[in-house]
Amino acid sequence: GLGLFQTKSNINAVAAAAGAMSAKYGLVSYNSSRKHISISMPSSTEVMSPHIKSVEELRVLGINLSSFSPPTQFLICVAGVFLFYLIYGYLQELIFSIEGFKPFGWYLTLIQFGFYSVFGLVELQLTQDKRRRIPGKTYMIIAFLTVGTMGLSNTSLGYLNYPTQVIFKCCKLIPVMIGGVFIQGKRYNVADVSAALCMSLGLVWFTLADSKVAPNFNATGVLLISMALCADAAIGNVQEKAMKLHNGSNSEMVLYSYSIGFVYILTGLLCVGGLGPAVAFCSEHPVKTYGYAFVFSLTGYFGISFVLALIKLFGALVAVTVTTGRKAMTIVLSFMFFAKPFTFQYIWGGLLVLFGIFLNVYSKNREKMKLPSIGDVRGWLLAGKKVRLLSQNV
Repeated sequence: GLGLFQTKSNINAVAAAAGAMSAKYGLVSYNSSRKHISISMPSSTEVMSPHIKSVEELRVLGINLSSFSPPTQFLICVAGVFLFYLIYGYLQELIFSIEGFKPFGWYLTLIQFGFYSVFGLVELQLTQDKRRRIPGKTYMIIAFLTVGTMGLSNTSLGYLNYPTQVIFKCCKLIPVMIGGVFIQGKRYNVADVSAALCMSLGLVWFTLADSKVAPNFNATGVLLISMALCADAAIGNVQEKAMKLHNGSNSEMVLYSYSIGFVYILTGLLCVGGLGPAVAFCSEHPVKTYGYAFVFSLTGYFGISFVLALIKLFGALVAVTVTTGRKAMTIVLSFMFFAKPFTFQYIWGGLLVLFGIFLNVYSKNREKMKLPSIGDVRGWLLAGKKVRLLSQNV
């Protein structure tokens, strides 16, 4: 009986191999109604998409990033993040500079989520594979974290000045690393930890300088931005895990997470009665509120697409490092476009942040960026000393 079972297994294995070879070289007719055929067999825990191209390709705003080398992919994503989020940050501060708008941060988030949902739906309709891959329960968690991140951040601007809010958000590097350890079981090396510490310390230095030259701290604002920081630290890891596990697309992630988040915020505003006053105020200033909010949401949506691509290609820590550098640049532009006092402590804090970014990039490219060891440096110093001694003797 065992021999017969083994013989049948061998026959089945040979038949399967022959079928695979025939399919590969076109030796058998193909009568299935499917339009695509996949040569590689998915594992038992993997579900292959009926549109093979949608799995292999990663498109952001029509750009097929899969056709570029990893360094080029990284540069394109970084350029997209910086371009769109710098405009996003400028418009965000401009909206909150409108007199009387500060109490309506949650309504601005509701408008933003509504626009994001429409943009995500339009982009998803333009793709081949329209089905949802990530489970609904996962999206409910991601939507809750997204609401916490963006809603609390927008609301905190009613209590804190813009650079202080940005600086607080930049300190999420360490929580992201902690979240990576507990959520995904990651392990980070000394260079990654040092990079996170340097960037956080540099941004704390920004905060201290800001508190000296233009103190505008409020306990409520600090509490709101701290809660947003905790949600922001978790969301990158949850998104990375979900997109890698279920191979979800960027447009799918944006559509479902922000549409569910829109329902969350709308329900909350209706319960607390905050929708009526916000609508009345914005109807009096439609261009400065809804007009700016549209461009604000559009640039934010484009920026999110590049951030999600960074998460999918290079991981949450790299994405957070890039967005943190962008936020430092946003602070610089904030001082240029909106009148604020200045101190040289901002420069030292910025240099410390840049050093942290360098450490993070180095930790990801150690083979390409071989720094000299302590022995090499000592050898160079001794060689230089010998040259100086010889020149003096001559």
